[in-house]
Amino acid sequence: MTQFSVLDLVPVREGGTLPEAFAASTALAIKAEELGCNRFWVAEHHAMEGIAGGATSVVLAHIGNATRRIRIGSGGIMLPNHTPFQIAEQFGTLDALFPGRIDLGLGRAPGAGPELQRALRKNLQQASEYFPQDVAELQALLTGSVELPIKATPGLGSNVELWMLGSSLFGAGLAAKLGMPYAFAAHFSPDHLDAALTLYRRDFRPSEALEKPHVMVAMNVFAADTQGEAQTLASSQQQSFVALRTGNPGKLPPPIADYTSTLPAPARAMLDHLGQAAAVGTPQQVRADIAAFIERTQADEIILCGSTFEPEARLRSLELTINAHECVAG
Repeated sequence: MTQFSVLDLVPVREGGTLPEAFAASTALAIKAEELGCNRFWVAEHHAMEGIAGGATSVVLAHIGNATRRIRIGSGGIMLPNHTPFQIAEQFGTLDALFPGRIDLGLGRAPGAGPELQRALRKNLQQASEYFPQDVAELQALLTGSVELPIKATPGLGSNVELWMLGSSLFGAGLAAKLGMPYAFAAHFSPDHLDAALTLYRRDFRPSEALEKPHVMVAMNVFAADTQGEAQTLASSQQQSFVALRTGNPGKLPPPIADYTSTLPAPARAMLDHLGQAAAVGTPQQVRADIAAFIERTQADEIILCGSTFEPEARLRSLELTINAHECVAG
């Protein structure tokens, strides 16, 4: 049976505060654990006033203290923004604090302009080119599989589960070569989904960490009692997508009923394209759409995304989604 996990951006809503955003994410993690979800991941973004997960390992430490069983991790850490040694220490620390619960999803795209490059003191273009070597170094720092001149403490010998993230063929190929589980970001970039999963499964090489391919795919899911209510809930994230694609990102805006009808054709087409990895509607509709997506991808796990302006609405959406699938399983 396909497992369900949750991806959170730690959204900061218009009129809201950072403490409120962290409290909402913590409440979501607690709810995900109560509902039996497998993982709760936080995404790294920087210099965006509407997303508060930049210090990802710090956020995960807070969420770990609020939960007991659910796996927690990064979806993902953008490794070009860091050094492998720093990340080994951070996630080795998390593993010591929350043994057997830590995932480390790694991404290659820094998603940064020149201002962030200067702030991080990094040549991110060059760092991206060294990504495969940095992943191998990080693995060695955590496992000791290669003798290095320095040891990470915490880090060495920790039980961190490494994942490769991606939205292109590059990540799929690297995950296959290294024998890592693979998570595809279809929720914001579905173009290469089918080709990437085919490549990953075809070229997968078993490793000490993983014997056979393991796929998780991200999709946006908004469930409510009625179709109209679900579409309205989804409009906050849709507005954020449009704002980001037009170079004007900001805080998460309030929902707008019939939002897509107000958009010009190119913006509607962009949202329609993203909709191939989305489920918006009643629990029955969401269940059917997720089932069709699983049939398409043969995913071992689905990681549920979807920011709502009212945090309670996302808790309710997650509960409706999980309960709908439990009814079918039962």
